[in-house]
Amino acid sequence: MAVSLLANDVSDLCIGKPAVRSLPLSAAAGDLAATVRKGPRAAAAACIAVGPARGAVVGRAGLADVLCLLCSSPDALGRPAAALDRPVSALLPKDGAGEVRRVDPRSSVLEALDEILSGAQVLAVPLRSGGRKKQLGGVAGVTGDFCWLTQEDLVRYFLNSISLFYHVAARSVSSLGLVRPDFLSVRPDEAALSAVPLIRRAIAAETAVAVVSTDGHLVGEISTAHLAACDETAAAAIATLSAADLMAYIDYFGSPPEHILRAIKTGLKAKGLDAMLELMEDETMTSFSLSSSSSDDDTGRPHLRRPSSGSFGRRSTEEPVVCSPASSLVAVMVQALAHRVSYLWVLDEEDDCRLAGIVTFADILRVFREQLQ
Repeated sequence: MAVSLLANDVSDLCIGKPAVRSLPLSAAAGDLAATVRKGPRAAAAACIAVGPARGAVVGRAGLADVLCLLCSSPDALGRPAAALDRPVSALLPKDGAGEVRRVDPRSSVLEALDEILSGAQVLAVPLRSGGRKKQLGGVAGVTGDFCWLTQEDLVRYFLNSISLFYHVAARSVSSLGLVRPDFLSVRPDEAALSAVPLIRRAIAAETAVAVVSTDGHLVGEISTAHLAACDETAAAAIATLSAADLMAYIDYFGSPPEHILRAIKTGLKAKGLDAMLELMEDETMTSFSLSSSSSDDDTGRPHLRRPSSGSFGRRSTEEPVVCSPASSLVAVMVQALAHRVSYLWVLDEEDDCRLAGIVTFADILRVFREQLQ
């Protein structure tokens, strides 16, 4: 089984992947935010490679990292322009979390899997300009560009060969020991600003921060992927809103209704964050100008996202993706890949659907690694 499954090398998993955009370590955090915004909407949450030179990479960062930088201290919140002038190296985690490793395109899938399971969050794979038989090392066939190889890519690869793992595919995530009880969480009424350290950890782990009620029920999540689709003004929301209201703000993807904006502005004024308020108003006027010049229907009116419930309202399409302890391994894989998330929250149906834990792609990949030994 291992021989046939692992006959492909890493470059086979990278076919069709786009080259990663990159910035030098000396670039400003504001430049990174602008670079991400210039990309296609579908790539809004994508991370930019950070390295000393083209073709070299020491880490990756995105808009969610910029937001955490803006909310990292009272000084950063009070002087957002100065924070955005800091180098992108300040966005990289100091403890090695979310590590990026460069791998040879000729590496085996097993070698790539071992890199992920030994601590790498994502792999940087140089792109080849020609066939897979061409050589590496500054020779013809390899460009200075590279692509990301993610946990999702590996999970999808194993799902395509799931019949070879029939003896574990139908087993429950609980029986396989995949339900982790040590998830990141906050209470709904806690200040969103207090969750910034948790958001940083969630970015590195490619998960989210669960918003859990006092009786243990999952209210929602602060999704780092959705944060990465916002702009820098989301820092104002983090600085002023509760965890529950921040969820609602994120769900509007940068187009919150007026009552949310008023609440944020009131909070900024109360905290004396005039510079952040000015940044927010400048960005709001820019967004309004752009939205008023486009429309989603024949009436010429811009599309407005309206709340459905809750303090500020959450759209049902943004509900967290959940499973039960009895869900099979293959079902969890399909569900996560369909929703483009790298984790699922686990609700215990025998305990009034309270939050029991989280299942991550990293733990799922460990199951396949064990089966390949």
